[in-house]
Amino acid sequence: MERIWLKNYPPGVPAEIDPTAYSSLVAIFEESFKAHRGKKAFICMGSSITFDELDAASRALGAWLQSRGLKRGARVAIMMPNTLQYPIALLGILRAGYTVVNVNPLYTPRELEFQLKDSGAEAIIVLENFAHTLAQVIANTSVKHVVVTTMGDMLGMIKGAIVNYVVRHKKKMVPPFSLPGHFKFKDVIAAGRGMTLQAPTLTLDDIAFLQYTGGTTGVSKGATLSHRNVVANTLQAHAWLQPALTLEPRVDQLFMVAALPLSHIFALTACALIGVRVGGVCLLIPNPRDIPGLIKELSKYKVNFFPAVNTLFNAMLNHPDFGKIDWSMLKSAVGGGMAVQRAVAERWLAATGRPIIEAYGLSETSPGATANRCDITEWTGTIGYPFPSTDIKILDVNDKEVPLGEAGEIAVRGPQVMVGYWNRPDETAKVMTADGFFRTGDIGIMTPEGQVKIVDRKKDMISVSGFKVFPNEVEDVAMMQGDIVECAAVGVPDPHSGEAVKLFAVSKKPDLTPEDVRRFMQGKLAAYKMPKYVEFRAELPKTNVGKILRRALRDNP
Repeated sequence: MERIWLKNYPPGVPAEIDPTAYSSLVAIFEESFKAHRGKKAFICMGSSITFDELDAASRALGAWLQSRGLKRGARVAIMMPNTLQYPIALLGILRAGYTVVNVNPLYTPRELEFQLKDSGAEAIIVLENFAHTLAQVIANTSVKHVVVTTMGDMLGMIKGAIVNYVVRHKKKMVPPFSLPGHFKFKDVIAAGRGMTLQAPTLTLDDIAFLQYTGGTTGVSKGATLSHRNVVANTLQAHAWLQPALTLEPRVDQLFMVAALPLSHIFALTACALIGVRVGGVCLLIPNPRDIPGLIKELSKYKVNFFPAVNTLFNAMLNHPDFGKIDWSMLKSAVGGGMAVQRAVAERWLAATGRPIIEAYGLSETSPGATANRCDITEWTGTIGYPFPSTDIKILDVNDKEVPLGEAGEIAVRGPQVMVGYWNRPDETAKVMTADGFFRTGDIGIMTPEGQVKIVDRKKDMISVSGFKVFPNEVEDVAMMQGDIVECAAVGVPDPHSGEAVKLFAVSKKPDLTPEDVRRFMQGKLAAYKMPKYVEFRAELPKTNVGKILRRALRDNP
């Protein structure tokens, strides 16, 4: 197929990357440990670890896991927010030859039990704040080895003790739990330092991650990501970032922010893996929902690279202290995970001087599939061009490619596309075409320049008297009103038109009425796209990454 987008690539970005340049993700780690010794690798709550310390601690953790008798390829779960322990656990598990199972720490017992059983995880590293959830279900799983860590474990003796006291006794964030025979994180690292890591000979076909997805649209499935998948996407994203990394003024070390949870594929690759690859320093934010705390933390540094989702950009812009952050060294703000709204993008550009670089991907694509050029000067309203070594087609219901400019399902092929869904060949078959394209479930168009524009999720489309309504478009118009903080459009049953549009909104103006909103939107949308109902709520349901859950609103309108 002709890659019409290549002629619009920025100078210096290659058409292809070589996913065989490294034998595994671990080979990337080892290279960075040697190249960046002494440099800070991660910062959290004012404390930091260097690449040397990350090397030693992850090696110790890996050696300890091996001492428990886990066989190569065993699944080891991580259940914690962004703390210094996360990258240590992540790299330690992979260096020992095991597969990482990232667990959302906000999971309910039911959700956790499903994921642990489905993955067959034999060990888990969990923050004590969430250990009570594990305690309720561990007997029903294959987990035999439990390592419990605390918020203060890597913050130094005095600060760590103070933080743990506040978390446990002042904020009462650690419910009682009983996990007989569990190990303490600090004890595990100490014991592992006296052991030797038996470095396995990993290949690109070994499984690096089981990244669970689909919980917002149906049964959760584990996207099986090989070392090849994730090495490829790390190299693709690094190559794509080059125009931003070379912007003046140059920096000696890239300063990145992981405000999104590392348990989510976006932050995992964009922050943790690319950060290690480029020798950057990554600021870990344990609780991005605490917007005042996030802004206070960011105001201490000059940020170069800031990946976020639309709701986080929006929440920060709406906080009175946002102006205290110095964005003068910002090279790239990357928006992913959900559609970036025009109103938010325009405010961000005005406030920081840098546009939001909208990117697109899924857990199944490790995650990056497309992105806008990093040298753009304004938000484009598209998800940009396919990454190097990536093919994109827009398909109709019969898997036939539609003409340029026509809407269809976005399909992706490239070295970053998953091996398949864990133990679900039937589900894998449903999403893969005969020629190796992954059907994303997203509706989009491709422009004559090769840019992709996302229209909406296939499952979120609303059908009003047979006319298709895309929630993103309705939400974009509603957000232009100015008094709406965030919103979501869903389809609700209607006796006359089959479905009608209902808009759920959070307003910063107490006396804003549904009629005010509808009056503003009148004339900006076709009549059938207009919200028939507008309902105000104090907040909207979201995933742990801050993505608004339209399904939850549809199910409980």
